[in-house]
Amino acid sequence: MTNSNHQANSYSCPALFITAPQSDSGKTTIVAALARYWRNKKKRVRVFKTGPDFIDPMFHEVASGYPAYQLDIGMMGLEHCKQHLYKAAAQADLILVEGVMGMYDGHSSSANLAQQLGIPMLAVLPAAKMAQTFGAIAYGLAHYQPDVNLFGVVANQVGSAGHAKLLQQSLPEGIEFCGALMRDKALELPDRHLGLVQANEIPELDAWLDNAANLLGESCPMPLPEPVTFDYVAPENNEPLLEQTPMLVGTKIAVAWDTAFAFVYRDNLNFLEQQGAELHCFSPLTQALPECDALYLPGGYPELHSDALKSNIELTAQIKQHVSDNKPVVAECGGMLYLLESLTDHKGKKTPMLGILPGHCQMHDKLQSIGILAAQLSLEDNVSHHNSVPTTQVLKGHCFHYSSTELELKPFVYATHIGGRPASEAVYRYQNVTASYVHWFFYSAPQVICQWFKPTSYSS
Repeated sequence: MTNSNHQANSYSCPALFITAPQSDSGKTTIVAALARYWRNKKKRVRVFKTGPDFIDPMFHEVASGYPAYQLDIGMMGLEHCKQHLYKAAAQADLILVEGVMGMYDGHSSSANLAQQLGIPMLAVLPAAKMAQTFGAIAYGLAHYQPDVNLFGVVANQVGSAGHAKLLQQSLPEGIEFCGALMRDKALELPDRHLGLVQANEIPELDAWLDNAANLLGESCPMPLPEPVTFDYVAPENNEPLLEQTPMLVGTKIAVAWDTAFAFVYRDNLNFLEQQGAELHCFSPLTQALPECDALYLPGGYPELHSDALKSNIELTAQIKQHVSDNKPVVAECGGMLYLLESLTDHKGKKTPMLGILPGHCQMHDKLQSIGILAAQLSLEDNVSHHNSVPTTQVLKGHCFHYSSTELELKPFVYATHIGGRPASEAVYRYQNVTASYVHWFFYSAPQVICQWFKPTSYSS
C-alpha cells in the first residue's frame, strides 16, 4: 500500500485473482480461508467477487472484517471495477478477487478479467484421486491462453500431508504452491437453490473460518506475489452524470435487510448515501417499519420465511399505509414477491403476502431466468433539467430466480438481456411502487434511481 496524505494517482498492493478449472472447486472456501489467515496475521484484507453474486461476499465480509463488493464489467463497467480496486489498494495490505465458474469459461472469463485488471491468478485445483496430473492441469491453465499470469495453485480435497507433498512436487517451474486443504466434511459449506446458505445462518462461522485458515496456513509458507499498481481512473465521458447537488438530501429510506431480504449491493447503499439519503435498515421478520419517506425491498428468500413475514401484522399494515400515502417503494425480486397477494413454495404451501400488488408467485425446482439486463427509462422533467443529462438513461441489473409470477398489471417497461438473449423481465409500476425481478445497479442510471426514491416522484 502506498502511503500518502492526499489522493494519489496510483496505489500498490499485493493482489490475487482466485480461479479454478470448474465450478464447485472450493473457490469461496479458499478465498475466505485466505482472507481470515492474513487478517489473523494483522493484515488488512479487502475481498471482491466477480459477477453479480450476493451470497459469497457475505462470507468474505465475515472473513476479512471489511465490506465486500462485486466486480461485474457487464453490469458495472470496467472503470467502476477499477475504481473499486484503486480505493481498496489505498487502504489494504492484500486484495483478493474471487472469480466465477472455470478459469476460461465464457467470453468475459476469469482469465480475461484478471488480465484486464492486471491481477495475477491463483487456481484452486480439486486434487482428490490425483497425483502428477495435478501439475499437468496447472501447466495447462497457465499456458492455454497467452498473457495469463498464473502465480500459483492451492490443492483442495487432499488426502494427506504426503499427498500434498506429491502434488507440490508435480508443479512446473514458475507456479507456486500456495497451500492445501484436506478432504474434510467439516470444511464443506452448506448450500440451497440460490447458492450457499447465507453466512449469518451458519453457527460458529468464525470458528469455522479460523479452522480453515489455520489448516491452510499449516500446509505451506503461504507466498504472495509482488504488489500490483492500481491507477486512478476518471469516469468515462458517456457515464451518466451525477447532479452537483445530491438529489435525495433529507430523504429517509427504510432498507429491508435480514435473512429474508439479504441480496443488497453495498454499491447501491453507498449511492443512496452519496445522494444525501438517510438509510434506516430493519428486519421485516421481526421489526416495524422505521419512519421513512421511501422503502427499499431488495431480493432474498421470502419463500423460506413466509410464515414469519405473514405474522408481522404491524409491518403489513404500515407498508400498506406507506403505499396508500403514495410514498415510493422500490422492490427487487424477493422484495417484489413480498408485495404480492400470495407465495406458493416448492412443496405447494401457499402463504398470503402483503397483497399490495395484484398477483401470485409460484416457486419452481428449476431456474427460471438468469443474466445481466438493461432497461431504457425516460426521465421526468423535474429530474432531467440541464443540458448534461439526457432524457433517457439505461439502467442495468441482474436477475437470478427460481420463481414465476402472474401479475394483473401491464409492465411499463421491459428489461432485456444484454448479449442478444430473447428473454426479458417485466418492470411494473403500481401507484408509487416500482417492482421487478431485476436487482438493479444504481450507479448505471443515477437520475432514474433518484427519481424512483424521491418522495415527490409520480405523486398525484
